[in-house]
Amino acid sequence: MKLATLRTSHRDGTLIACSRALTRAVAADGIAPTLQAALDDWVRVAPQLRALANDLEQGRAAGAFALDRTQLAAPLPRPQGWIDSSVYLNHMELARRLRGAEVPEAYRLEPLLSPRLPSPFLAASDPLLLPPGDVGLDIEGEVAVIVGDVPFAASRDQARDAILLLTLVNDTSLRTVFARDSARGKTTYHGKGIPSMAPVAVTPDELGDSWDGEKVTLPLECSVNGQLIGRPNAGVDMQFTFPEIVQDAARLRPLPAGTVLGSGTVSNRDTSAGSACIAEARMIETIQFGAPRMPYLTLGDEIRVEMFDSGGRTVFGPILQTVRAAGQR
Repeated sequence: MKLATLRTSHRDGTLIACSRALTRAVAADGIAPTLQAALDDWVRVAPQLRALANDLEQGRAAGAFALDRTQLAAPLPRPQGWIDSSVYLNHMELARRLRGAEVPEAYRLEPLLSPRLPSPFLAASDPLLLPPGDVGLDIEGEVAVIVGDVPFAASRDQARDAILLLTLVNDTSLRTVFARDSARGKTTYHGKGIPSMAPVAVTPDELGDSWDGEKVTLPLECSVNGQLIGRPNAGVDMQFTFPEIVQDAARLRPLPAGTVLGSGTVSNRDTSAGSACIAEARMIETIQFGAPRMPYLTLGDEIRVEMFDSGGRTVFGPILQTVRAAGQR
């Protein structure tokens, strides 16, 4: 099933079920008021949500309405946790190659995890905010999972079973700020912008054969101003799978239901697949031509991050954002 959050006066919105084609929807607040509430009580409410989604698909859901994606918040506007990883080593190898360094061996042995603030996710159609100055605003196309409660020191099977939903994330970065603060020995706190989430989150069965319980084997298309910069396959060159990411994140602490865990920027060793972020495209250009050619984002630029199934249908809906000056909407 496909679930989304309709914007309301409540900051967590209202839970809705969406048709597979993302053309129709129906309120699900009679079952659970919000997606977080559904995740907190998943064993009980999931069958009810699935029945509602099936009724919607069959055209018999009372109160169904045409879905307007611009009226959606992020599926999980305020997650209980936001943990990013970086499991596509090609992305890190390219960055280090430019400065003559190698990826630490530890990155090949366990996932690199970066805990983020559990701050709100932007909706897929919200403006992408550009702070003043030279900040190097960049997109980062990722696949993410949303988990139920994960126990302390979870087994791999427990970690896999805790993956309830999948979605896409644009984990915005401020590359210039990131590099400057890293060089000064500071944390990278200021180098990360506000992340965005695709319009819907889907249960793993919606992905069919493209989900094997470990990873999503579909291309992730990323564009800037209508120009495709890459469509790397999310199931290729993934050093660690999602159950391994979840298991490692819960190694020394439990994870509450509603925690989001990202894959890190999707990246393939085959350069013909392009890139899911501008920084990586610039790395490849520097290696090939001696200098980067693609600029970072500026005011008015439009970005799109989207994944299509084997039949050419959008899975999560597009993250479609326009760059605006911070402080403006």
